[in-house]
Formats: sequence, structure tokens, C-alpha cells
Amino acid sequence: MFPLCMRYAGDRAVAEDMLQDGFITLFTRLDSYKGEGSFEGWARRIFVTTALMSLRKKDALKMSEEIDSARGMKAETMSQTQALNYKELMELVMELPPGFRTVFNMYAIEGFSHKEIGDMLGISETTSRTQLSRARTWLQNKIKERENV
Repeated sequence: MFPLCMRYAGDRAVAEDMLQDGFITLFTRLDSYKGEGSFEGWARRIFVTTALMSLRKKDALKMSEEIDSARGMKAETMSQTQALNYKELMELVMELPPGFRTVFNMYAIEGFSHKEIGDMLGISETTSRTQLSRARTWLQNKIKERENV
């Protein structure tokens, strides 16, 4: 679960705190696991929720600042990501502004729908879609910058 926490936190110390909080929650709620579905999926949901609660406490999910910083970014083709390995891509994901990173993780990695993301974060589906689009654009621009170095 540590990689999951790192994707949301973007910082090792914060991810370690999320991981500890997640395990505390998991162990205190172990009796609520009914054996339906995979245990890993059930546990993953606890860790995602724990990560989101941690981000909310720090007010890291404020969207307006990150949206404004993405203005003027141009989308490029996805072929640029083919040259990256998983580790490099995850490093870039951790550099995303918190609002972008949260929606990107929830949609692209965890598989939540925009409706679910909106409900969990208290934002509209449109805002979730916009954040995802701008996160992708941000990542594409960062990949292009790396290629030009």
C-alpha cells in the first residue's frame, strides 16, 4: 500500500503517515470485512479514503490554484510516454500539483468514475474531468521538457 500512499502524497514522510493511518484504520475495521470481493480491493479502498482524508486535513485539495497554473498548456500526443518506464512516470505523477495528482490517481490508477471522484472529493463531475485533462496535459508537458533536456 505504500506506493498507493506515495502517489497521493508526493512526499515520503507524508506517505508514511498515510500508510500508518491506513493500517490503523484497516486493523480497527477488520471485523467489517465480509469476505465479499477481494481483500486487497477492500484494503485499497481504506487506504485511498485515508489518503484523501489526510489531503483534506491539509487543505491540499483546493482546486483553483492548480487549475489556474495549467492555463496555456498544450496537449501533445501520448506517444511521448512510451519512452518512459514506470518509475519515471510515477516520479512525474508525484510532482503533479495536489489537485491534479489526486484526481489522476483516483481515475487513471484506482479506476474510480468521475461521479465517484466528485462525490468523494466534494466537487462536480465536470471539475473532476477538467482536473484529469489538465493533469494529463501537465504530465505531457513535463515529459516533453525531459526529452528536450
